[in-house]
Amino acid sequence: MNWAEFAASAPELARFGEERIGATTLVLLGTIRSDGWPRISPCEAYFVDGELMLGMMWRSKKALDLLRDRRITVTTAQADRNAQFGDLKLYGMGVDIRDEARRKAHADVQEKAINWRPTEPYHLFAVDILRAGFISFGTDRRLLRWSAESGLEELRHPDAAQGE
Repeated sequence: MNWAEFAASAPELARFGEERIGATTLVLLGTIRSDGWPRISPCEAYFVDGELMLGMMWRSKKALDLLRDRRITVTTAQADRNAQFGDLKLYGMGVDIRDEARRKAHADVQEKAINWRPTEPYHLFAVDILRAGFISFGTDRRLLRWSAESGLEELRHPDAAQGE
């Protein structure tokens, strides 16, 4: 499911993701290394024509991970111990984008955002979203999960008082 389809299915989560990713253009990307260990990497992320796209340096380790094993986790960047914004996590597959028109659209969006355009060769992946999770803390504690099969579900927050 691309970002536009996810946004139609889970608008509250999508709005949060668009706000946080739009504010930083950064996400943390989880991939699986060739030896089976997880890899966490920062990655630039942009919304392009209804897709969440991730650009990567040519032959970077994270790109090679995705070319070998498409499983991906994307989480909003968090650098606040109190997690004032909450965290959105997306689970799915990385889709290798080779189509010239889609690559140009991505480069146009990135250049508009940061006044820099990627040059070929570089890797570009769209996120095919299968599941999502969200948690927030403080006075607005929430724990949500989403899947295409189950829709959006609100769960008991781990910080909730007994009986809540």
